[in-house]
Amino acid sequence: MKRKSVLLLAILLPIQIIGINILSGHSEFVEEYYSNGLYPVISRIMRYSLGFVPFSLGDFLYALFVVSLIIWLARRVSQKFRNPKIWIPDAIATLSIIYFCFHLFWGFNYYRLPLHETLEIENEYTTEKLIKLTEKLIERSNQIHLELAENDSARIEYEYSKNELFEITLDGYENIEKDFPELAYNGRALKRSLYSLPLTYMGFNGYLNPLTNEAQVNTIIVPYKIPTTASHEVGHQLGFAKENEANFIACLVTMNHPNKKFKYSGYTFALSYCLSELYKRDQAKTEELIETINEGILENYREVDEFWRQHTNPFEPIFKATYNRYLIVNNQSDGMKSYSYVVALLVNYFDDTRNAL
Repeated sequence: MKRKSVLLLAILLPIQIIGINILSGHSEFVEEYYSNGLYPVISRIMRYSLGFVPFSLGDFLYALFVVSLIIWLARRVSQKFRNPKIWIPDAIATLSIIYFCFHLFWGFNYYRLPLHETLEIENEYTTEKLIKLTEKLIERSNQIHLELAENDSARIEYEYSKNELFEITLDGYENIEKDFPELAYNGRALKRSLYSLPLTYMGFNGYLNPLTNEAQVNTIIVPYKIPTTASHEVGHQLGFAKENEANFIACLVTMNHPNKKFKYSGYTFALSYCLSELYKRDQAKTEELIETINEGILENYREVDEFWRQHTNPFEPIFKATYNRYLIVNNQSDGMKSYSYVVALLVNYFDDTRNAL
């Protein structure tokens, strides 16, 4: 009976893959029945169930998985890979279960409608519109910076504890849910990653554990980056699976945050994306605009750059390439380059007179 169950699970893996490929072409169905139907229920249950645990259960599950995999490989080697009729179906059955849980608990969100469609905005924009938004972001960023700093050359410091940064992050979601009910965040499961040091050397700010729905933040990173990083991971929890869309949500939440330092993080985060994209289109104009940015803002940017330079290592490109492939497999055809889509969302969202800055 047990072997029959194993074989059935193994057979279900290719069937699941075919089913996912079919569903990926029906974004409206996924949006209505999963992302706005089943998923919010699953997500709330998991967050309420695990949110009270003071540490990341998902990180422990990852450790257990790695240890189990090492033991399994050691056994296969010691047995010289004998009895493939047993261990191959067992391995495929295990992958089948993981694949099913990944998509049921979170992964189907990769196939929902693009955010620009649900926001009813365009996904293309002109360089002129990008310049206009960049200038407005510089104006607002400079203004907020001067309200926080002693002078225009001073870097903004974040004296909060890591727990306080998390609490204030979630205040931003409470503040914005009046205008965006879909961003209502009930059941808090925002946690420090136990693997912050490895994440740092891999080049990542955080991640969402899709099997436990816990948002993990690398708390070794510069505190200035935690508001947008934590907001980004909560965006994933709320069902915005694509990196560019979670980045837009992070901008939206922090730019409207009641805490001025979080607002500063949000505006300068959005500004950095616009400057990077504009540099690809018009280098001279970008350099001209950078001259109008308060030196203190540039100091915060340099602080982040210096942090990542200090943790550069030969293995980081391998991790980035692996994650890039993961994004491509999960309906983000441009991989990590798809991050630039956040600029299209920003330009067109704020171009609307209802949302003008």
